[in-house]
Amino acid sequence: MTWWQAIILGIIEGLTEYLPVSSTGHLILASWLMGLDSTPELAKATYAFNIVIQVGAIAAVLGLYRKRVTQMCMGLIGKVEPGITGNPGKKLAINLILAFLPAAMLGPILDDRIEAYLNGYLPVIGALFVGGVVMVLLGRHIRKDDDKRFGIDDTTWKIALLIGIGQCFAMWPGTSRSMMTIITAVLLGMRLKDAAEFSFLLGLITLGAATGYKLLKEYEVIMSSIGPVNLLIGITVATISAALAVKWFVAFLTKRGLTPFGYYRIALAVVILALTWG
Repeated sequence: MTWWQAIILGIIEGLTEYLPVSSTGHLILASWLMGLDSTPELAKATYAFNIVIQVGAIAAVLGLYRKRVTQMCMGLIGKVEPGITGNPGKKLAINLILAFLPAAMLGPILDDRIEAYLNGYLPVIGALFVGGVVMVLLGRHIRKDDDKRFGIDDTTWKIALLIGIGQCFAMWPGTSRSMMTIITAVLLGMRLKDAAEFSFLLGLITLGAATGYKLLKEYEVIMSSIGPVNLLIGITVATISAALAVKWFVAFLTKRGLTPFGYYRIALAVVILALTWG
């Protein structure tokens, strides 16, 4: 992998990680187009690299949502801001942990199977297309009664757990963790903007665990085929692009909803399929 390939993958990771378009799917397609699957060892290292640079996306959300993260940390040790009823920080932290548990249990079990059978452009194209259709069908309905829905602080532990189960479907590359968590949350009655925030915060735990697991498992492969400099480049670029993408996404989501992302997914799937079969 060259430095410019690391930059491209870092940009793609940052821009797509929190958007409902599947960062993994985009990274697999980009890696394939750049020939980073030419040998089994390089393909394995690139796949691991694409997961590890999620550290950049994590750093971006930690910075943008530092007040909410601080509230959760303080809440877990019993400290609450004056004038606030209850302990919303602790409640949210517990809900995020509950939402993380399904993926935590299934991830290590399915990791090798996913990499062996679903880490290719055809499964990604299928997931992008189906996910796009679902978002288009649900997009308008979701926005109609957004003002009647509950917020992130009103989320119950049962709803958090169900969102976590929905997140597990995103283990199929191309599905999108962001898409599954946001759609599951809004179908359960959460406001669209709050669903996006819950998805961002849940990503801190889920992406952090996935990154740590993959780095420990594939450290030698990454260092030998990718190198520490390219890894650092990818993480740095991902941090910057993720911060920009999250701020833009929240504003866009409030005005336009999920439907445009659904059309984008469908168009991307059709274009990639045409290029591969042309």
